[in-house]
Amino acid sequence: MAILGYARVSTVEQSTDLQLDSLQSAGCDKIFTDSASGSKTDRKGLAETLEYARSGDTVVVWRLDRLGRSLRHLIDVINELDERGIAFRSLTEDINTSTPGGRLVYHLFGALAEFERGIIKERVNAGLAAARKRGRVGGRPAVVDKSKAAAIQAMRGRELSVADICKSLGISKATYFRHKNRDEHVTSNC
Repeated sequence: MAILGYARVSTVEQSTDLQLDSLQSAGCDKIFTDSASGSKTDRKGLAETLEYARSGDTVVVWRLDRLGRSLRHLIDVINELDERGIAFRSLTEDINTSTPGGRLVYHLFGALAEFERGIIKERVNAGLAAARKRGRVGGRPAVVDKSKAAAIQAMRGRELSVADICKSLGISKATYFRHKNRDEHVTSNC
């Protein structure tokens, strides 16, 4: 059963000394480090920590924000550790998932993250509904407006190639066929 430390600083100008001292005082057998922004998904030191850890080990960080780039990411990493039988410990927040109290705090974080996601989803949906009421529709603007649609119909009756039609209207072949298929679907349902 190894105690593995993980330390991260956001820039190369910052020092991991404080974190390393704390992790060594906590009895870490091996310490992995990163010098990368917390928002980066590709953190070599974190990947090495997770790969090295085995069931029965404990992963220790100086502070929670050193491990996860967001609350959701933090919970995902701790869930992965838990599923593999690896405990997690944060020194500053005094969280230790190998104890009942530490697991309780961790589950409270998970519940708060779920609550936060729900609130964000409700807010986004309310904003979209309000915008629709005012006549605003999201998404990219249509490439083929009514005049281009009429031009496509008129050109299709002539003996022009798809490439010629697309070039003259300034649309891609995919747009042409999407519009053509939409027209054929509407015509067949009438």
